[in-house]
Amino acid sequence: MHYDQELDVTGLNCPLPILRTKRELVRMETGQVLRVLATDPHSVVDFLAFTEKTPNRMVEYWDEEGVYYFLVEKGE
Repeated sequence: MHYDQELDVTGLNCPLPILRTKRELVRMETGQVLRVLATDPHSVVDFLAFTEKTPNRMVEYWDEEGVYYFLVEKGE
C-alpha cells in the first residue's frame, strides 16, 4: 500500500503513539496516508478508537513480530 509519510513510535506507550500521530496528521493534507509503526500492544485498540471518533480513516493495520503497522488516511 502506498503511503505519504511514516511515523515510528516504537518503544512508546499510550497515549504517546496517538498524540504523536495526531500531531503528524495536522501537518499532512486531506487524503494523504500516514504509516505508523508501534510496539505498544494496546495500540490496536487506541488506533481503532481514534479513527472511529475522528474524520481520519483506518485504511489497514497488521502486525509483524511484535510491531504494529497502521495506515491512516487523513480526513477533512
